[in-house]
Amino acid sequence: MKITKIIIGTLLLASTLISCNNGNDKADGYGNFEATETIVSSESNGKLLQFTVEEGQQLKQNQNVGLVDTIPLSLKKDQLIASKEIIRSKSKGVLSQISVLNAQLTTAMISKNRMVNLLKANAGTQKQLDDINGKVATLKQQINSIKTQNIAVLNELKSSNAQIAQLDDLIKKSIITNPINGTVLVKYAEPYEITSFGKPLYKIANLSSLELRVYISETQLPEIKIGQKVAVKIDTGDGTKKYDGIITWIASEAEFTPKIIQTKEERVNLVYAVKVTVKNDGSLKIGMPAEMWINTNQ
Repeated sequence: MKITKIIIGTLLLASTLISCNNGNDKADGYGNFEATETIVSSESNGKLLQFTVEEGQQLKQNQNVGLVDTIPLSLKKDQLIASKEIIRSKSKGVLSQISVLNAQLTTAMISKNRMVNLLKANAGTQKQLDDINGKVATLKQQINSIKTQNIAVLNELKSSNAQIAQLDDLIKKSIITNPINGTVLVKYAEPYEITSFGKPLYKIANLSSLELRVYISETQLPEIKIGQKVAVKIDTGDGTKKYDGIITWIASEAEFTPKIIQTKEERVNLVYAVKVTVKNDGSLKIGMPAEMWINTNQ
């Protein structure tokens, strides 16, 4: 009888432990950490004269990390500046011609007015007035023709200014500037290599906080919302380590369970992706597996 009571008590205790494990020891979501990775590429063509990036290096936003050879661009800019001065002197010559013709036109108009008055006093002839009118019309036509030539010269000057501005932009882009605060993940180039527009130079990501992408079932959706605090756990040598996380994104459409984290039977189930932002203390790495617990006290 006593042995029977001990067996029954043992079975009840085991049943209680199993029940507790099924309810409390299973995470609400499993996934891996990820970060927004940015590939920085060259915006210029030429030899990479300077490149100070190393893998694992911490870089600040707008920090200069390299330089592409700018000598060809500078020489072309000097050539355009010289051409611009020639065009400018040509424009000055055209304007001086217009000034001379305007002076002649002013004199012709004075003569015309004088001849009109003489004609009224019968002291002049109609032919003399017609000759002066013809001279005035010719001068006006010449002025309009030269102004048209000057417009072409001014357009040529604008084109030179645009080309110089374009070269200034290319020279500026020859300076490799880091776009974000972060850690260099991969380095693709070395100093003195020939680079080209769009060629990747290095990959960088901000690791101060990482995103844990987990998958939850439809029945768990009512329990979570954007901005909600959750617990995140990673495996350590002597157990688990807990972090505070905040849900920042919930998928609007369901998808099949990823094969990497579920059994074959569960792959047919539809789940929803969730992103949890976790502040990184230096222990979290991209690709590291982790668990999400909706109850932060677990």
